[in-house]
Amino acid sequence: MSNENLYSLALPGVQKLIPYKAGKPIEELERELGLTQIVKLASNENPLGPGKQAIAAIQKVLPELALYPDGSGFQLKQALATKYAVDASQITLGNGSNELLELVARAFLTPECEVVFSQHAFAVYPLVTQAVGATAVVVPAKDYGHDLEAMAQAITPKTRLVFIANPNNPTGTLLPQADVEQFIGALPDTVICVLDEAYFEFVSQTEAFNSIAWLNKFPNLIITRTFSKAYGLAGLRVGYSLSCPEIADILNRVRQPFNNNTLALVAAEAALGDAEHLHNTISNNSQGMQLLTDGFKTLGLEWIPSAGNFVSVNIQREGLPVYDALLRKGVIVRPVANYEMPNFLRISIGTAAENNAFLQALGEVLA
Repeated sequence: MSNENLYSLALPGVQKLIPYKAGKPIEELERELGLTQIVKLASNENPLGPGKQAIAAIQKVLPELALYPDGSGFQLKQALATKYAVDASQITLGNGSNELLELVARAFLTPECEVVFSQHAFAVYPLVTQAVGATAVVVPAKDYGHDLEAMAQAITPKTRLVFIANPNNPTGTLLPQADVEQFIGALPDTVICVLDEAYFEFVSQTEAFNSIAWLNKFPNLIITRTFSKAYGLAGLRVGYSLSCPEIADILNRVRQPFNNNTLALVAAEAALGDAEHLHNTISNNSQGMQLLTDGFKTLGLEWIPSAGNFVSVNIQREGLPVYDALLRKGVIVRPVANYEMPNFLRISIGTAAENNAFLQALGEVLA
């Protein structure tokens, strides 16, 4: 058998998969262009980094790295259960919230199933759907956000999962509480709703709502969250889901026993209690969002109002050439043509210095 023929041995869905492409790493740009002063605003990372408490927790357990981590994540689950007033049996830990999306697909989907999600929604939804051979039903977006009414109409007897990102990545759009609650409440019992809240910490207090309260009345609801964004632990990969105990039990049956390493577990637990760092992160994000949108206004550009730690701006021309030109100036942003938004760039909120460097570079490129 030739090497090319090995592809035929893979599952049909896997054969056609196009791997997820992450934001360009700083080191890669340094190698390619020999630059040293680089601003990365591509991957929705926390520009303040991890908090002091998380770093201290990591340092404390370094001598224990020869031992396997706690496969159940007991201490982190207890901390999450206390913070969100749920039982530890409702929590599933993941290697980032991405893994939880994959676990849901592996646990509940077959090639006969359909999965409903929105146009312009997170790229991992079609990836996990295709990997298990299920059928993706992509519902056209409404003002770059989820059209819940159209998504409800797309539900068929074959539908098993619905993905909702709130706030949505890469558009930053936010759905009102009443609309989401009504949508979930109207789903058939055979349809599971995955409410992806990776960016919920950044939602303003006037727009925020407590989706966890819905777990008591919607047993078909799974909420996924992460420590990668607001808590600054993207490099450690820690996510979690909240659900009824029965769904958590199902997910834990397909979860690998040591999917979270020791450093990740202790850092996440410490970060959860570091209110000061979270406050500083949210404050920096709010100020940075204002700085960027004011800059877009000065440049005569329109943007999609965002509830996350990023904003997608319409640069009124093809995005990839502008992205490449910014790279040559040492600024990494995210093109989103793969989200059917060819004239947009997604910009993560950085520090004030990083945001200003980006705006200056963008102005020079567009001039």
